[in-house]
Amino acid sequence: MIKIITSAERHTSEKGWIHSEFSFSFADYEDPSNSHFGCLLAHNDNQLQPQKGFRKHPHHDLEIVSYIISGTLQHEDDLGNIHLLEAGTVQVISAGTGLSHSEFNPSAAEPVRFLQMWFLPSLSRLEPKWEYRSFSEETRTNQWNPIIVGQDVIQENDQSLRIRQDVSIYLPILETGKELVFPQKEDRRTHIFLISGNLEIECEDGIFHLEPGDAARIHKACDLHIKGNGSEGPSEFILVDIP
Repeated sequence: MIKIITSAERHTSEKGWIHSEFSFSFADYEDPSNSHFGCLLAHNDNQLQPQKGFRKHPHHDLEIVSYIISGTLQHEDDLGNIHLLEAGTVQVISAGTGLSHSEFNPSAAEPVRFLQMWFLPSLSRLEPKWEYRSFSEETRTNQWNPIIVGQDVIQENDQSLRIRQDVSIYLPILETGKELVFPQKEDRRTHIFLISGNLEIECEDGIFHLEPGDAARIHKACDLHIKGNGSEGPSEFILVDIP
């Protein structure tokens, strides 16, 4: 199965202080036929206005991954962590038995855009934890370097963050005309979301084109040939490999 979800098909939530595009059922958007993809429960594209944010609120038994696309996001939690997350930073919250956090845009003028994904963990009632790391464009350009892997994965010279689920997340930047091949396996699912630029995905089922905000959900054994074909520069996308 290869299903393309266009940017226009996402659910738009406009609250003034935050603009969100929901890829799956979330908050006031309820669609039983679009509630998750494997263990991926939420994929939200958020733009938070200056001096606005989420008040401190609790989570439990969730793995929450955020990627800051532009601007700065201030994180604070009841583990004592307070940090300014700049563009290019990835944050992982493993809520476990319970963790409360707030996210705030400290800028007086610039909005912050960030992606946030929610995953079900492989085990519940674990000790909560929080991590972050910045990933340079150089380490992501025209190559597969995982930004997040499952907690039991061991890799040489590994800079990846850990998640409590059998999930790998990549955040490549593809220059125009460059190609990466991802070996999609029968027992796995792949979620691809295009942040900027244009992508061409070729597999046994044909050729598919993605524009910014479009996504592909894939559950089929085939090699995915992913090519950057943006006319105005490189293409940035996120690829999530899930069970």
